[in-house]
Amino acid sequence: MNTNSFSNIQRIDINSSDFPSRLRDIPDPPRQLFCAGDLSLLNRDSIAVVGSRKYTVYGKSVAHMLGKRIGECGIPVVSGLAYGIDGFAHQGAVDAGGKIIGVLGSGLNRMSPRKNYSLMIQGYRQGGLILSEYEPEEEAKIYTYPQRNRIISGLAKAVVVVEASLNSGSLITAQHAAEQGRTVYAVPGNINSQFSIGSNLLIRDGAVPLVVLDDVIRDIGVDPDVITRADPMLGADEKRIYAALSRHQGATPDLLSADLGMSTASVNSIITVMEIKGLVETFAGKIYLAK
Repeated sequence: MNTNSFSNIQRIDINSSDFPSRLRDIPDPPRQLFCAGDLSLLNRDSIAVVGSRKYTVYGKSVAHMLGKRIGECGIPVVSGLAYGIDGFAHQGAVDAGGKIIGVLGSGLNRMSPRKNYSLMIQGYRQGGLILSEYEPEEEAKIYTYPQRNRIISGLAKAVVVVEASLNSGSLITAQHAAEQGRTVYAVPGNINSQFSIGSNLLIRDGAVPLVVLDDVIRDIGVDPDVITRADPMLGADEKRIYAALSRHQGATPDLLSADLGMSTASVNSIITVMEIKGLVETFAGKIYLAK
């Protein structure tokens, strides 16, 4: 990849075995996806974190904290790489050594806003995935941003709206999520703030108020307490393996390799260190969290 474009873009048709089943089943699914990065993330349980481009210090802090927590639990963070809440959530995931799934409202080689270009590249190089339904050289248009929001919610198992004004595009994402049967969370905000009125109204209308960050992580079947207890002993890759073992409740090195996008040799090397630390144990060819 050069500094201006992706050179290894893969096109996935809706009938391809690589096309994510949860996206194929939504109303008006994209007919194709153009992807750069780890395709295995398309079928991983993930959490979308979205919000307005205009934000408060509170919204920025919550978005980054949430992205970081989700990332360190080994769960991909889906968002639009937009300026504001989307970008802060993805930055949190990257800072935690986690994976991002960035859904663009333009072609992959015409990323907008350029302000987050370096964040996109950092997330991609860290083993993430960047995708779009538009041809790689297609420019963003007024309608492409709200249209891509159905993909953000469609890929995720749960959607969190951090901060949203009345006309925020993230409310469109929340609406798509509800129609697609996803759990919608909203972060409660100041009732006097124009930046929180949209997210507060989502709670009034039935969204789950996110008052404990780990609630959304538990919602998709990961126990964050297990990871927290082991955290002082874990490096970044060890956290990812630990989280995967928590999800699978035992796994082979090949399964971990496919799940995490790491080589089997790397997985085996890290597992050896984790065994020495007393964090995992092996039995009958499978790896388990130590009791």
